Amino acid sequence: MTIWIAMLLGLVQGIAEFLPVSSSGHLLLIQKMFGITDGAMFFTVMLHLATLIAVFIVYWPTLIELIKHPFQKTVGLLIVATIPAVIIAVLSKKIAPVAAFFDAADAGQYLGFGFLLTSLLLFISDHVRHTTIDDNGEKIEKKGKKLKNMQVKDALIIGCMQGVGVLPGVSRSGSTISGALVAGLNRKTAADFSFLMSIPAIIGGAVFEIPDAISSGLGGLHWTTLVAGMLVAGITGYFAIKVMIEAIKKKKLIGFVIYTAVLGALVLVDQYVTHYFF
Repeated sequence: MTIWIAMLLGLVQGIAEFLPVSSSGHLLLIQKMFGITDGAMFFTVMLHLATLIAVFIVYWPTLIELIKHPFQKTVGLLIVATIPAVIIAVLSKKIAPVAAFFDAADAGQYLGFGFLLTSLLLFISDHVRHTTIDDNGEKIEKKGKKLKNMQVKDALIIGCMQGVGVLPGVSRSGSTISGALVAGLNRKTAADFSFLMSIPAIIGGAVFEIPDAISSGLGGLHWTTLVAGMLVAGITGYFAIKVMIEAIKKKKLIGFVIYTAVLGALVLVDQYVTHYFF
């Protein structure tokens, strides 16, 4: 892997981890396009850790508050929301049929369908509405819940959607934000909770993948190449979080809907017809 390819992968990871287009799907697609195999798993794990630093920087004041007061509602909700993904991760390692499904997914077998599912979830995110009847009998849109109004069932809904987002091609941020909006959260809270959820998700994913990543080795990956990719991933991840927060607040996800739908269709054409990369 050249340093330029590493930086390209870092750029893709940084952007796609927080914009709702699936970082795992894009990394898998680019690795297929460039024929990258040596050190790919280890490199991917390190890129995810680099984007984790971006979350720490953006949400540092919030994280400090959570660390100072660990026995508060927000911490509990984050733990509850993480449980479904943990269960899925364990099943993917321990139960043979589930493991076989995830192995096929990680190899890209369902990548096109994953991108199309992301497109559908984002479309729902932009159009979900919660209404009520006012004193005059007219239907009005309800204000979304803030973090302090969240309930355990809301966290479970979002957590289950994060479980869906472990599949390559399915955006973790897109699926969790979609789940949060369906649960009735306001758009800013949905984005914030999704990004805070990424912290245990990324750490947990790294813990599960590190043994396999170490056993697969670095291949021909040089440390300077690794550092370059991580730097690009961290920097672009920081700005991607900022962009996504504004996009979700302004209900401007249609561009991502179109992009993931077109990309999913192209991947399916290649998987079943042209076979250039798959």
